[in-house]
Amino acid sequence: MKPRRVLFVFKGAAAASTRYRARVYYPYLRERGWEVGEWEATANPIARLLLLAQAARADVVVLLRKTFSAPYARLLRMASRRLVFDFDDAIFVRSSGAPSPLRLRRFARMVARCDHVFAGNAYLAERAREFNPRVTVVPTSIDLRRYAVDAAKPAQTLDLVWIGSASTKKYLAPALEALARAAGRVPRLRLKIVADFGLDSSRLPILPVAWSERGEAAELASAHIGVAPLPDNDWTRGKCALKVLQYMAAGLPVVASPVGANREAVEDGVTGLLADAPDDWVAAIARLAADPALREAMGAAGRARVAARYAEESTFAGMHAVLESLCAHDR
Repeated sequence: MKPRRVLFVFKGAAAASTRYRARVYYPYLRERGWEVGEWEATANPIARLLLLAQAARADVVVLLRKTFSAPYARLLRMASRRLVFDFDDAIFVRSSGAPSPLRLRRFARMVARCDHVFAGNAYLAERAREFNPRVTVVPTSIDLRRYAVDAAKPAQTLDLVWIGSASTKKYLAPALEALARAAGRVPRLRLKIVADFGLDSSRLPILPVAWSERGEAAELASAHIGVAPLPDNDWTRGKCALKVLQYMAAGLPVVASPVGANREAVEDGVTGLLADAPDDWVAAIARLAADPALREAMGAAGRARVAARYAEESTFAGMHAVLESLCAHDR
């Protein structure tokens, strides 16, 4: 029997969505008899024509966050036997959360043309269902094996950790005031920033650590508490809680804003604490800092929650079931 072929189309090979929502699944798909192809979409006219040819050869085409102009979207729909749209951000608004009629039109047009939609969280799924009823929530996946590392935690400091990039610096910087206030209550409190930037504070010691894919798991595991502050708007509600899942996979208790998928990932009081106002952040950090046993228990519960709901095998099962269903009549 001829193997079925799935083609993943994405905007950037190094993008987090490419790594966490496509490439992690290639081995699982191949184990189940699928041929896997990928294509980095560009505006080059020749590349666009070649993509149509690749799409025509595939049984299923999966678009990762990529929307197209109306004429090309129509051509891609005609070339593809089955078309699936996958997204893990609120790409229908601006990154500030402000409305964008253009982005919404492109999103609506692409979603409506697809045979199925994979959404990274419940909020995104709700928005997609406005234009297509065939939507499945596929959370961002975590490879738990990568985070099973032994890393000594410093005894001279109590480390908060935040992981991200310069593009998400705008979420951490406004939270520094609350974290600095927590340092006034918690002796030896320090913030480790695992990213491509650093921040300064006169009241909170900060340790900048250059991010690397190889080293991120050890840097997280060697901290004491993971933090994930977010404002509440239409863009952040679409966030899929990746850093929260990474913290929990590394066995850390979490303090997070109750926004978007953070609410889905964090079981308040069990795997971590949800904190909204600055006073809530100070109280949550102080509580965890004072209770090593609670930190350990929440860290273990968080890792178990990731294993049950967000591990690659679990998220792949939901995605694969849809792909099989789409191709069922071929059998």
